[in-house]
Amino acid sequence: MLVVETIRKIRLSVHRDGRSIRHTAKELGISRNTVRKAVRSQETVFRYHRQSQPLPVLGAYVERLAEALAEDAKLPKRQRRSAVVLFEQLQAEGYTGGYDSVRRHVRDWRRRQSELPAEVYIPLVFEPGEAFQFDWSHELVEMAGMPVTVKAAQLRLCHSRHFLVVAYPRETQEMVFDAHAQAFEFFGGVCRRGIYDNLKAAVNKILSGKQRSFNNRFGQLCSHYLFEPVACTPAAGWEKGQVENQVGTVRRRFFVPRPKVQDFRELNEYLRERCLQWAKTHPHPDVKDQSVWQVFEAEKPHLIPLPSPFDGYAERPARVSPSSLVSFDRNRYSVDCRHVGSPVQLRVYAERIVIVREGELVGEHRRHFGSGKTVFDPWHYLPALARKPGALRNGAPFRHWDLPEAIACIGEQLQRRYPDWDRQYVGILQTVPLYGLEAVETACSKALNAGVFSKEVVLNLLNRGREDTDTPPIDPPEHLILKQPPIADCQRYDRLRQEVLYVAQ
Repeated sequence: MLVVETIRKIRLSVHRDGRSIRHTAKELGISRNTVRKAVRSQETVFRYHRQSQPLPVLGAYVERLAEALAEDAKLPKRQRRSAVVLFEQLQAEGYTGGYDSVRRHVRDWRRRQSELPAEVYIPLVFEPGEAFQFDWSHELVEMAGMPVTVKAAQLRLCHSRHFLVVAYPRETQEMVFDAHAQAFEFFGGVCRRGIYDNLKAAVNKILSGKQRSFNNRFGQLCSHYLFEPVACTPAAGWEKGQVENQVGTVRRRFFVPRPKVQDFRELNEYLRERCLQWAKTHPHPDVKDQSVWQVFEAEKPHLIPLPSPFDGYAERPARVSPSSLVSFDRNRYSVDCRHVGSPVQLRVYAERIVIVREGELVGEHRRHFGSGKTVFDPWHYLPALARKPGALRNGAPFRHWDLPEAIACIGEQLQRRYPDWDRQYVGILQTVPLYGLEAVETACSKALNAGVFSKEVVLNLLNRGREDTDTPPIDPPEHLILKQPPIADCQRYDRLRQEVLYVAQ
């Protein structure tokens, strides 16, 4: 194939210096036909394109090579195999041809891929109150002096671009519910549609087209707030491109440098303030002469009014162990001991755990994260203390029991004076469900002031202080009501006395 330098020399010799084709061919050592081709054409470079490439040896391995190239195309460039590596792998599979055939095939395959038309992204426009977008991101913060990766729920109004970011330790369904409740309260209303990716907390199954099988609890959230959920096409993030772009903006502006906070409450207060500040100080991308906050104020009347807050819990089945505990998320929580061995439902909220059996509340605790922690409520074990008062001495639920001061002092005094102090103390504690904690504390205070310490004294004070004014009067049956009221007559007694003496004689 003629190179550019040879073509230049031919053209200079014939067209500029006036030499003949024969002389030029002899001088340059090429054929006269080649000189004629260069002279008669106005081209300064000739390219040869092979119409078909015979692959006598590589042909059996073309499909395998195409699969390897397609796999590499999904990886970052630094992790893709070179032509040499692919050639060596084919040799290990039995390929006996040369490297050049493999190299040319790899080059042509990549060239054809680069010539494919690029994906087109169509800009989207939303009316006021029409839709919001939701997504998660993972961010780094310094919490209580330690680096922590938090899960940031981001909800953005598509028309005004106003948004809220809420941080959580988990990316679970109850966190999704809590984030929606906080965001809708923050915006003061709800849009008519919500746009999501196919997150597991919302979507059970992806059906054909835009059809989705949504989770029942997530469907209840949508029904409560009166918005329609829409799931994006898999791997089509541009369908919720606003919140996708927002993730990068929030990461660069809100989490760099890393916020230094003590807990999630402080972090979320910081994020809420930053979201408000951003909306009030940044211009709207479409309405250049107005800020995001001004466009949001105009959008606010178009939002659906807020109903009462959604009871945003995720349900989990559990069974109460012989220790009156249920397990959740690698931690254990106590339950009323009267329900040992029974199946219960855990209602898991973002910050608390509620335990229910047949609609009855049998336990409630603040939610703990991490693992290996056992959370006791000593009052859950009070019915068992009636049969096992000795458990009060070393029982794990009763260590560091935070009782009112007067009740705790009575327990200390009983322990000093009586060998069966635990039985007496349990007798006092069991009056709390009957009289109330405040009444028992008052009775204990009176006993302490009087300098008398025993169960009987406290119970006597409780009974004496009990108010019966609220007890409704008892109406006797009609047949017991006197028809004729008795008349006060002292002589009746004298007559009765004389009758008795007469009978005795």
